[in-house]
Amino acid sequence: MDIDPPSDSAERFKLYDELELHEFQDKFVIKSHQSPNQGFWINRIDGNINSLDDGDAFSGSPLRTSTIFGVVGTIRLVVGTYAILITSRKEIGSFLGFPLYRLMSMRVIACNEALRFSTAQEKKDETFFMTLLKLVESTPGLYYSYETDITLNLQRRSKLVEGWTSKPIWKQADPRFVWNKHLLEELIEFKLDRFIMPIVQGNILKFKLPLLPSPSLLLFLFVFQVAELKLKDSNAMVTLFSRRCTRRLGTRMWRRGANLEGDAANFIETEQLLETKEFRFSFLQARGSIPLLWEQIVDLSYKPHLRVISHEETPKVVERHFHDLMQRYGEIIALDLTDKHGEEGQLSTAYAAEMQNQQNVRYVPFDFHHHCGSSNFDNLKILYDQISEDFEKQRYFLIDRKGNVLEEQRGLIRSNCIDSLDRTNVTQCYMAQKTLNLQLQRIGVLTSSECISMFEEEYGKFRILWAEQGDEISLEYAGTPALKGDLVRYGKQTISGMIKDGVSALSRYYLNNFHDGIRQDALDLISGHYNVNRNVPSPFQSNNFEPLTYLPVASALIIGGLTVTSFTLQQAGRNAHQYVSSVLCAGITAGVMAIVKANGRHFCSRPRLCGLL
Repeated sequence: MDIDPPSDSAERFKLYDELELHEFQDKFVIKSHQSPNQGFWINRIDGNINSLDDGDAFSGSPLRTSTIFGVVGTIRLVVGTYAILITSRKEIGSFLGFPLYRLMSMRVIACNEALRFSTAQEKKDETFFMTLLKLVESTPGLYYSYETDITLNLQRRSKLVEGWTSKPIWKQADPRFVWNKHLLEELIEFKLDRFIMPIVQGNILKFKLPLLPSPSLLLFLFVFQVAELKLKDSNAMVTLFSRRCTRRLGTRMWRRGANLEGDAANFIETEQLLETKEFRFSFLQARGSIPLLWEQIVDLSYKPHLRVISHEETPKVVERHFHDLMQRYGEIIALDLTDKHGEEGQLSTAYAAEMQNQQNVRYVPFDFHHHCGSSNFDNLKILYDQISEDFEKQRYFLIDRKGNVLEEQRGLIRSNCIDSLDRTNVTQCYMAQKTLNLQLQRIGVLTSSECISMFEEEYGKFRILWAEQGDEISLEYAGTPALKGDLVRYGKQTISGMIKDGVSALSRYYLNNFHDGIRQDALDLISGHYNVNRNVPSPFQSNNFEPLTYLPVASALIIGGLTVTSFTLQQAGRNAHQYVSSVLCAGITAGVMAIVKANGRHFCSRPRLCGLL
């Protein structure tokens, strides 16, 4: 269902949506296809950026000319400047009436000809930083629009002052959710406003909800007949839009908890939009790591130990986190879905103790695994019954097509488990379903005794929407699809779902231990949490023992030792002397395994650019 953009769209600021890249021997020229006099060029020798003035003329023909669809930004490394360009895109529909795109591929171009005059260490560092930029090219879940800001939720957009949308889009944007904020700094400095494209990492998913009678549901025919008259045979569009905060951007194990400023890892604002011809509804939820100082360092074990960091700033960290949330969203209900025993229980207890000092936040502990296990999704009703009164008071945002605000959301549910992925997604889906019922009841599509789950086809689409959202967020944070996806899709665990979860769990283990360290470095680099400075010691220069490089050797020794031990044990029945060889091989293998286990942290991929906090 296409919904027309607001009537003032002609006054809105619009970015150039198609660009030309001209590659010369000494420079890259980027200019608008629609307005060839508008653009800029980057010197390939020193990396300096220059505006493209009307009088600029470049001698000779370019070595290569190609079409690009936007500039993600630029970054300076040890010697050169690098520009990241959008080489392909996919239009996925519209956001509040404006075309919306998913970034499909990127290309990094290097302006580093001066690198040949650098020292050996500088060349080595530049090569490693370039490797990190190559990882950025495969970043999933990036979205943008040429015509409107997509970082603001509908309720915040409704409060914008007149004329705000005529400003450059980067000035309209909420910097928390601009994934490439650091990469845009030089373009902003040179006032290249129509090339400055804020990009959001997260996910956007949609499905149409037909507000029409279903032949197989004659019991509800009267309800839908009323809806037909009121909604003029229209469909409704349900959209999920998750925006990932960049303040504590990172991977699953290397960004846990909060930093000293109170910014939580994996903090994501999720907006569920319901749009009809006459109304727009918005419902917000948030997820994020437990906002304490804590860590879970990978050490080759399947489940590394959790450790709460004792710090005098902890109470202020929690206070800063929730103060920021209340300033933005109103009253907060903090749902803690972690286990209440074991190491998770210790972390949950520490969280509960700190939350006793947060008088304006309602903290609700709920042991998801205890109540729901692996299949009892309906037991979330126990949690809902605890918070239903406060939850329904928070309401949702409602605006009509004339711009009249009929209802405002007065608060927010903030959910977390350990990763704020799997259990959190199941719970958020449940709360979103409750709100969708209230919204459909508000416009007369459902009566007060009916709910969306009574309509099998539409309810199935709704659950799949949330399951796919969970997969996308999990891919961005953990590198695999979400676990417990079947609970969202079908309300129960299936055999195929259990197999898929097992594969994903093993994949997470591998990525956490052997890949996420370098991926964390890439995220810290592009988000500006680490700034390259050639005048400080290299972060990659080390004369120390690097156990990670010896992991293949250790693995080979262990596998070889186990193989030889097994073989000699088989021969021991024929020759008693083989027992000595078996014991010797087993002892060597056990010793190597003990060394690897004792130094597990060192054998894992670790980030080098930034500390944990």
